Formats: sequence, structure tokens, C-alpha cells
Amino acid sequence: MSVIKPNIPRGTRDFSANILAKRNYLKDNLITIFETFGFQPLETPSFERLETLLGKYGEEGDRLIFKILNSGEKIKQGDIKALESGDIQKFSKSISQKALRYDLTVPLARYVSQNQNGIKFPFRRYQIQNVWRADRPQNGRFREFLQCDADVVGEPSLWQEVEGILLYDRVFSNLNLKGVKIKINHRKILAGIAELIGVKSQLIDFTVALDKLTKIGEKGVINELLEKGFEQKAIDRLKPFLSLNGDFKSQLSQVESALSGIDISNQGIDELKFVYKQLVEKSLDVLSLDFDSSLARGLNYYTGLILEVIPPKDIRMGSIGGGGRYDNLTNLFGLKNTSGFGISFGFDRIFLVLEQLNLFPEALQNHSNFLFLNFGGKYAEFSFKKLSEIRDRQISCEFYPKDVKLKKQMNYADQRSIPFVIMIGPEEIKNDIFMVKDMKTGDQSKHSISSIITIVEKLSQSV
Repeated sequence: MSVIKPNIPRGTRDFSANILAKRNYLKDNLITIFETFGFQPLETPSFERLETLLGKYGEEGDRLIFKILNSGEKIKQGDIKALESGDIQKFSKSISQKALRYDLTVPLARYVSQNQNGIKFPFRRYQIQNVWRADRPQNGRFREFLQCDADVVGEPSLWQEVEGILLYDRVFSNLNLKGVKIKINHRKILAGIAELIGVKSQLIDFTVALDKLTKIGEKGVINELLEKGFEQKAIDRLKPFLSLNGDFKSQLSQVESALSGIDISNQGIDELKFVYKQLVEKSLDVLSLDFDSSLARGLNYYTGLILEVIPPKDIRMGSIGGGGRYDNLTNLFGLKNTSGFGISFGFDRIFLVLEQLNLFPEALQNHSNFLFLNFGGKYAEFSFKKLSEIRDRQISCEFYPKDVKLKKQMNYADQRSIPFVIMIGPEEIKNDIFMVKDMKTGDQSKHSISSIITIVEKLSQSV
């Protein structure tokens, strides 16, 4: 029998105790701010019906959905004729009716529509769960990753956009992450640009290509548009929008002037003016705002303000968050006239940024505070009894499971970074005392058994 080399699929990771301590720190920060802003938690299944997910993310997004192969007798329903004829999409649908969730927004829309009679609107929810994408793994891009969303469904008010950006600001301020930039645009401005350059009927192809500007550059975007059949004169009209200069207000003013007379863009421009005015008056702590006329957020369900969060300029990584307004997403599940706005935190990328900038606290605990040494027999039983009393005080401690040489037990405490070792052996029992060794300084002290709770509680406060 051959031995299988242990490994994990590309784009996935194992997390050690040290890493999990940092991830929990970041997650706790997010949860605290979400709940401070009045959001309530929600969890949905890791996989959905395939029909729930397909068609919501655009052609490129649909290709990245992890489909789940039918099991049992259902696999026999595969359309072999479709396979033989080369219709891979039809064959794929015939052997798969479920898929791992691609994001948390579409499952939210499905949940709200399914439970609309029991939900109080506006519905404010946050969700922290894994999502899966069949993407090419690279730095900061994984096939399985944690997504953290906060959405308000059932309220078209622009105050939701203001609050979403303020929420980002509060989180990054708490994490001491400075130099973060939020790029903002509006889908109706993009629609106006498309109308101006004469590609109104090709809006989706236009936005999908435009959204790749930071990845493939202006030349790459132009080549993709040409490949999709866009005329050169349309591209020439587009170019000025790709090289706007000045601050937020100046760039927005240039766009407003260029799109004057195009009705669809007026609402988007007015909405951005309102949001910008409110944020300037509220005075952001660590964020800066940029207007970006090329920002498109390729997902098809966005209809209004869209945003993307960019890490500090010295960090080479893609966006660490994003979101926007979606007015029609729940329509697809039968719930009409229910607007939503949401933001997402790229948890794993934010984690990597905090690591690179050394912003995680040094004292994150991922170990026990105390190790009780094992002297065997009745001494072990007595030590274990005292350990149980300490755990009742919610103090982390552990018991070495075997009465081996004390040097080995001490080495274990040292390797696990356990700060204190407690010894209750024959001499200690005889004298009604216990010994404490500080593993960092090597100092030892003796105390009466009756004071063990008091001493341990005091030492745990110093950890």
C-alpha cells in the first residue's frame, strides 16, 4: 500500500494557534464595531442551490463558482449527449445542482426574500463566514477565504452609504491601520459615460473591462474593449475619463461637466455629492476618499454608489474591501422594491496587511497561563484537584499528563510559552505549600496551599 504525501489543495491554508490568536483578535474587532453600529449576526449554509448563485455575478464570476458534483443515483442523470456535443455548460448543470457560496450578498438576498414575513425592515445584518472561488491562487488571493459583510436591506436612504464608510473608518482606526484609501464611483455615472461614448447597449462588457484598469492598465483595458467589438472612436471618447486629475470634488466636477445633458448620470453625481459632504463634515479618522471614474465593481447586481478599499501605498496587494448599493437583487427571488447597501471586509488580506505592518498586539495569548507538574500517584490527584478549582475561576491552566522527569515537563512549558509552572510534590505536600516558577526569569517562590487561588489570580493578571 502506497503512502500518500500529506498536502492541502492550492489556495487553502491551515491555521496554527498563533495565527488563530491574531485572526480572533481581528474578528473580535470587527464584531464589536458591527454591533456598535446596530448590525445583528446571520449565518447561511456553506452551499446553495446552483440556480441561486448563477447569473448574479456576471460571466466571469459564474466561472469561478465551485460546483458540487451530484451524489448517489443523481449522478446517472448526467447529460452525456451534451458532453459529446461539446456543450460543457449544459453537461455541468446536469451533474450538479448545488455549489459553494461565492459571496455573502446573494445568500443574504435569498434569505431576506425567503423570510420576508418574519423580518423587521430595514434589516441590518453582519455575517462572517467562509466563501469559495475557483480562482488562481496568488498573494492575498485564496480559493477559500473569510468574508465579513455588513448590509442594510429595505432602505434606499443615502445615510446607509455614509454609515458604511464611517464603519470602515472606525474599524481601521481601532486597528491603527493608517493610510487606507476608499475609491468611490457610481454605476449611473458609468451608465452615463457609456451613453456618451455610444456603447449604451454594451454596458456590461464596458464595466467588466473597465474594472480591470488597476490590474492590466489602460492599454490592457483598451485591447479588451477592441476585442469585444468596441469602435476606436468610442475608446477615444473614453480616454479622458481614465486620466482625471485633482481631488474628489475637482474630479467629480470634471465628470459632471463632461456628462452634462445625460440624465442618467445626474442622480449618481448628486448622490456622491451628498455622501461626500456628510463624510467631510463628520471628519474621517484614518481614511481618505478618492473619486475614481474607472471603478466599476464587475458584479452585475450593483446599481448605485460603489466603493473599493485600497491598502496603504507601501503594501503591494489588491483591494481589502468593497461594496455598494444594489436595488434589484431581491427581485430575482420574488421580493420587489427592496433596496440594499452593503460593505465587505477582505478579512484575509487585512490580516496580511496587519502582519506586514506589525500591527498585531504582541501580548495576544494563545497558551495556558499555568502548567501543573505531574509528580504521580496521590500528588497528581491533589494537583489536579487544585487545577480544577483554578479553572472554575476562568483561568487557563493545564496538567502535564504523565509523571516523567521534571526536566521534560519544564521543557514542555518553555516550548509552549507557558509563563508559570506550579509544583506540588512530596516535599510541598509535607509542608502544606506549593511552588511557583516564573519561566521567563527563572525565579521560584513558595506559598501556602490555602493561598493558591489568591496567588494564581494575582499572577494571571500580570500575564
